[in-house]
Amino acid sequence: MYPLPEILSTSVYAQLPKSLHLTHQSSAWLKARHVQMHSFLEGPSFDREGYLWCVDLAHGRIFKISPAGAFDVVASYEGEPNGLKIHQDGRVFIADHQHGVMVLDPRTGHIHPLLKQANREGLKGLNDLVFSSKGDLYFTDQGESALEDPTGRVFRFRADAQTVDLLMDGLAGPNGLVLNAAENILYVAVTRENAIFSLPLEPHYQGVKKAGRFIQMSGSPTGPDGMALDEAGNLAIVHAGAGTVWLFSKMGEPIYRIRSCAGLRTTNVAYGGVERRTLFITEAEQAVILKVELQIPGKAMYSHQ
Repeated sequence: MYPLPEILSTSVYAQLPKSLHLTHQSSAWLKARHVQMHSFLEGPSFDREGYLWCVDLAHGRIFKISPAGAFDVVASYEGEPNGLKIHQDGRVFIADHQHGVMVLDPRTGHIHPLLKQANREGLKGLNDLVFSSKGDLYFTDQGESALEDPTGRVFRFRADAQTVDLLMDGLAGPNGLVLNAAENILYVAVTRENAIFSLPLEPHYQGVKKAGRFIQMSGSPTGPDGMALDEAGNLAIVHAGAGTVWLFSKMGEPIYRIRSCAGLRTTNVAYGGVERRTLFITEAEQAVILKVELQIPGKAMYSHQ
């Protein structure tokens, strides 16, 4: 349908040191998947000082990585952190599969739950989150939803810190999400559909109208995961399990295939570096942060606006 996209290579920016490998420690997340892993890196996001934050989903840890690539454990708790984004005021917001939306104080490492339920109903299990420029927080409530159990949901937690809007339900594994430049379309990676959905947002918090399938992907043992947007509206999409990040134009046309130089378990992405022209990628198999240089800067996140 389209010409083959140009292939770009990555390099290793940072690697979790063996001193932080929890090789012989299990967790509820690992037991549910019948695997043993020393870590599972996810949720990359940059703060204003240039430090890269990410989570360890397997063992409930929050890492802060220096520009030199050194890992620091900011918090460790009984939970399953997956997505991570930083507020304008510096607070770190976490999408936790067990506990809902969590907030971390970056100075003290104290972490506490902010949103445990939506409209008096329990959450299934959060996956990822993103802020709008107004401070509204969008998040996916994936739980264990899949094609045989399409019960995943997408919510918006308004900046008033009181109102929660259900934007869409009946989804088979809603995962990463990102707003377009005009913030009138929310793109959602629906992992078990192997697709990116577009959710047009009505003005004045009126919900979603005429949601559609924006990109139909193929291959990989799982499907699309984390996403990021650049200043031209191009969409970087992680293809989990395929060691790949795709860059699609705002029209849904493939531009680049960015290949992992490490393992195949690419999970999420964030723009950073000089003028935000570097795309950073978490890879869970070898516990590394990958990077690739791109021409177009990434869209500034809420933390930097």
